[in-house]
Amino acid sequence: MKNKKIIIGLSGGVDSAVSAFILKKAGYDVLGVYMQNWDAFLNGENNLKSSDDGCESKQDYEDVLKIAKYLDIKVHKVNFVKEYWDNVFEDFIKKYSLGKTPNPDVLCNKNIKFEAFRNYVFKNFECDYFATGHYANKVINLDLSIDLKMSKDEKKDQTYFLCQLNQEQLKNVIFPLGNITKQEVRKIAEFYKIPSWDKKDSTGICFIGKRKFKDFIDNYIEKKPGDIIDISTKEVVGKHEGLHYFTIGQRKGLGLAGNPDKYLVCKKDLDKNIIYVSPSLDEEKYLFSNKCTLNNFNWINKIPVDNNVKIRYRHCGKLHNANFTIDNDKVIINIEEEVKSISIGQYVVLYKDNICLGGGEIIGI
Repeated sequence: MKNKKIIIGLSGGVDSAVSAFILKKAGYDVLGVYMQNWDAFLNGENNLKSSDDGCESKQDYEDVLKIAKYLDIKVHKVNFVKEYWDNVFEDFIKKYSLGKTPNPDVLCNKNIKFEAFRNYVFKNFECDYFATGHYANKVINLDLSIDLKMSKDEKKDQTYFLCQLNQEQLKNVIFPLGNITKQEVRKIAEFYKIPSWDKKDSTGICFIGKRKFKDFIDNYIEKKPGDIIDISTKEVVGKHEGLHYFTIGQRKGLGLAGNPDKYLVCKKDLDKNIIYVSPSLDEEKYLFSNKCTLNNFNWINKIPVDNNVKIRYRHCGKLHNANFTIDNDKVIINIEEEVKSISIGQYVVLYKDNICLGGGEIIGI
């Protein structure tokens, strides 16, 4: 790989740091690029002392500079705050305000990392490849079409978040961590004393950071109080401040501690602004389903002839046997077993022989 130039997205975390290390050891001419997607002040958040409150972008960039210095590679910083707002965050807020459960990481990969960022890289730098620290693999077929394959580390596999990518976006992309585990990544980083080797993995939604979800979302969605109703008895058992604070299957934070039964959220009625809850003993009756309808489905490669697949409806969730049918622009999923807490707005991702076929958004259950 001598003289082959590759741009890697550096986040400040151990995954992208080890990815850059692996690429340099392989002989690539490596250049790091850090992208900032969030600015709390610019995006109108309240009660902040600086634009770095909540989102750890300042600390992340400082970590990127340490990593780049240690690896002896240059690093550039690029701002995609507007692009992120327009192509990810507005969709996130719109769907949450409608009581849905969106996944911004899927749209971030589709519209930012593998679109705006990737295009920026190939436009502004003379490079041969683009790399990220995702746990995923690529397979190039005899007809030169590309399959997205699960990583060696099934527990950290991130193909779920990459389900909306297309053939063009996967061209010239390299995933250095596809064939090693997270444990091995940590060991490599510690052995070679790579900065951020002991940095904790980021969890949750990146632009919320360590804050409580409620504190963050109050900046963008107004409270809309309503009733919490027992779906079995039709009795009002409590009050809520807004549908967007709750997810299907949620047990904690319902404010119903005084009730003798342990409740969980089983349904949200947007028109009537009602949260329906079910006693835990009745969860199989109200929370389990074996069918869902998907919209905006993206087939990464060709549609398979055999419609027997495995599906996953949350990142690192269990793979379930299922089959699919196509109805005009919709994909209907029939699951062999009933599964719990499927929610409108989530993505269902299809797999076959460890190949990620693509995914779509749940619009009906």
